Amino acid sequence: MTVQTPPPIPGGSAQQVAFHRTELNIILSLYGRMVAAGEWRDYGISALSDVAVFSIFRRTAEHPLYRIEKRPKLRNRQGMYAVLGMDGQVMKRGHDLRTVLRVLERKLIRAVE
Repeated sequence: MTVQTPPPIPGGSAQQVAFHRTELNIILSLYGRMVAAGEWRDYGISALSDVAVFSIFRRTAEHPLYRIEKRPKLRNRQGMYAVLGMDGQVMKRGHDLRTVLRVLERKLIRAVE
C-alpha cells in the first residue's frame, strides 16, 4: 500500500480532496474481491488539491491498471467519480460510486472451467 500526500504550501491553506470513509469502504470491498481472485496486488492513494486518486496495480512497480478518481468540481456536470484505464481513457464516469465501479466488477465475473 502506498499513500502519497503533497507537502504543505508555505503561507497558504492546503485544501485537499480525499475519499470519505464510506467511499473507501466501497472501493476496498471491490479491491479485496479482486485480490482474492488474483487480479490485483497493490494500491496507492493520492490526495491532491483538486482530485483524490485510488490507483490499482497488478504488481508494485508497474503503472496503475486502473485509477478511480474523485473530482468534486465535476459534481454538477458529468459526475465527480470516474474510472480510468491504463492509457488514461475514461471507462466510466458518474454521480454514484457504486454504479461507476460496476465497470470493474465485470472483470471479476468469469466462466469457471
